[in-house]
Order: sequence, then C-alpha cells, then structure tokens
Amino acid sequence: MPEQTDLTQTIDESAAIEPLSLELPGGTVRYFRKGTGKPTVFLHAAGGAGAWSPFHEGLAAGRDLIAPDHPGFGNTDDFPGLRTIDDLVYHYLDVFDALGLEEFDLIGSSFGGWISAEIAVHSPQLIDRLVLLAPAGLRVPGTEIADLFIMTPPQLFDALFHDKELVAAILSAEPSMDDILKSYREMGTLGRFAWKPYLCNPRLEGRLHRITAPTRVIAAEFDDIIPREHAERYAERIPDAELVVVPAIGHALYQERPDEVTAVVTEFLDR
Repeated sequence: MPEQTDLTQTIDESAAIEPLSLELPGGTVRYFRKGTGKPTVFLHAAGGAGAWSPFHEGLAAGRDLIAPDHPGFGNTDDFPGLRTIDDLVYHYLDVFDALGLEEFDLIGSSFGGWISAEIAVHSPQLIDRLVLLAPAGLRVPGTEIADLFIMTPPQLFDALFHDKELVAAILSAEPSMDDILKSYREMGTLGRFAWKPYLCNPRLEGRLHRITAPTRVIAAEFDDIIPREHAERYAERIPDAELVVVPAIGHALYQERPDEVTAVVTEFLDR
C-alpha cells in the first residue's frame, strides 16, 4: 500500500527519466515510458507514484515499460468524476486506447494489483501475461487488511518492510512539506476509491475465472499489510495461476529488494 520509493531506493541520475503526458477527458495522465520490446504496463501501489525506481529500471531493461500514475496519485490529475474501482477500470481502458495498446503484459502491486485483476476480468483479451504483487481487492474473512488510515508513519513503515534497518533509515529522514502534502492527497484519493468496502470488491473473487492470461501471484513471506492468504486466494481462483512467495521480505516487495523481485517478475514474463 502506501510506499515511498524516494526514501528507500535511489538509482543513478543517468537512468532517471522524465514523465510524459496524456490528455484524456477529465484531466492529464502522467506516465513513464522506457525500453523496447513487449509492451508492459505497471500499475503502482497506493504509494510510490511519480518516481522512477530501480524496479522500473530493471523491468525496462527487457521490454517497453509503461508506468502511469493513477488518478489523484503522483503527477496525474485528480479526475474527480472517478469514484469507484470500476471507474478506474474504464479510465485505464481509455489510457490503453490512447496509447494504442492492444495486447500487453500487465503487472500490478497492492492497490495496483487490485486494479490489474479487475482489468483482466473485464477485458481478458487485452492481457498476454499477468503478474500480481501482494494484491488487494479480495475479502478473505479472518485475514483482514491493515487499517492504513489509523497508522502512524512509524507503524506504517514497520508494517511495509521486513528489514528493520531499512525502516530505521527511512524514519531518520525528515519529510519535506511536499512529501507531507503528497501523502495527504494520495491517502485521500485511496479513501475515495477504497474506503467502503475497504480495499476490496466482494464480487471480484467470483469473477476471477474470467482471467485467461497466464498469471503469477507474488506474495511476501512477512506481509503485515495484506495477509498472504489474499495472494493465495487469488492463485486458487485464477485458472492455472501460480503462487511464488519471496522469503524474508515485507509488503513493499519491489522497494525492499527490487533486484530480486524484478528477477521473479521477468522470469515469468520472459517464458
């Protein structure tokens, strides 16, 4: 869920890229695009928008990576007319049309994993391969998702990362006013799309059989945000999906150990 890439990982300035703009009815979408090869879309978690991370760089090394900011996140406009997860699905269908994407691989993390699953249910013909990283979106009784809206920053980062030295390093950095305002905006946007029901669509589980793309669900061994049972349920309900558990890592998979997680993703996509 909320993740702050700029506080946990950096890359060489020569590898960083500037975001591009896409005009749609209702506002401007900002997105990164780099690399050549198979078109691959990455949908970010409820944090980490607006930044090009080592994970992005690793993915772009072997494919045409497109990484948009969700409405109300990062540098994309708020699109206030969008209110539900279903609205986000149609928003992204508009994005794909505008970019001329007809068949592509889709990767989604956490909140972005939920959106990705909904897209793959709605329009399975678009997706060649699907990767879900610690995805939200399901209601699994007895394994509730952590309440992000009542967590203090120390509680949040302690839950996101298994590496406590990394947590200490993050918390030692003083956030800027821009960081604080960005966090407030994005948490407000998350509430708009996912407050009630909380971070799930109760109907989604019964629709997962519609997904036709080969699918890999990636779970963290120690996930204190979205219990691992949620990833396991996705892998059970999506036809022929496979589950991979990354050991000794927390919910912020691609930010805690980007090289290892990139390898787990690309090994599947490159088959």
